[in-house]
Amino acid sequence: MSCLSLAFLQQLCIWLIVVIAIISIIRLLVPLLLGMIGGVPVVSALINIILWAIVAIMVVYIIFALLSCLLGSGGGLMHFPVR
Repeated sequence: MSCLSLAFLQQLCIWLIVVIAIISIIRLLVPLLLGMIGGVPVVSALINIILWAIVAIMVVYIIFALLSCLLGSGGGLMHFPVR
């Protein structure tokens, strides 16, 4: 799969949708579960910060993978599974 092909963009969109869905589900469940066990609101805020940090790291990884494709060093998103 070449770096900027249609298949590459399809895989990138699928991974973005999956990540957004997982983050949304976790953000819905955290307050519910913390309410059941009597958690402090600070814990909920801490979990949300960690989730956004993970998203930011993934965005940086994707940006550098695209830059490696454009500069010709190859590889791209080689760690993502391909169909």
